Amino acid sequence: MMNSDDRHTANRRGFLRRSLSLTAAGTLAGMTTGAARASVGSGERALAFAHTHTGERIQIVYAVGERFIDESLSRLNHFLRDHYSGEVGQMDPQLFELLHRLHARLGGVGAFEVISAYRSPATNAALRVSRAGGVAKRSLHMEGRAIDVRLPGVPLAALRLAALSLRAGGVGYYPKDGFVHIDTGTPRAW
Repeated sequence: MMNSDDRHTANRRGFLRRSLSLTAAGTLAGMTTGAARASVGSGERALAFAHTHTGERIQIVYAVGERFIDESLSRLNHFLRDHYSGEVGQMDPQLFELLHRLHARLGGVGAFEVISAYRSPATNAALRVSRAGGVAKRSLHMEGRAIDVRLPGVPLAALRLAALSLRAGGVGYYPKDGFVHIDTGTPRAW
């Protein structure tokens, strides 16, 4: 027999599953090709994020099959905006693919906690001055090709190793600051 906490958790999980399905269905209903409509329920790729600076959360289907969902990408661009200036950049959809693969490799549980994603050139320059060498002059954050994350319940070292095992893009390890940097640049590690 379930106690009230168990029922609340089960109800919440059911609500989230239904909400995600309805969001995906509503977004996909706007697609124009019959092939895209036929792929509903198959090949969907979703991500969940919690932003550590804004307090915002998002869970979203961003692609179905070979097709990225434009409305979802726009929402993700806004969610992953420069949290200092509010400027919205254009995130590389391949970064979402990389994060999706990483999440699957780690068991597909939980939302990525975002420390930093898009960074405007002005913010990047200001951070270079204030953070004694910890910010690259030509940071891929300015191109929407990088994100700094952690995953609750996954040790940071394990997140780093899983990212490295994908052999795609850059992986930076910042245990003192509590995040792993992931980007779609040339495969490298630091």
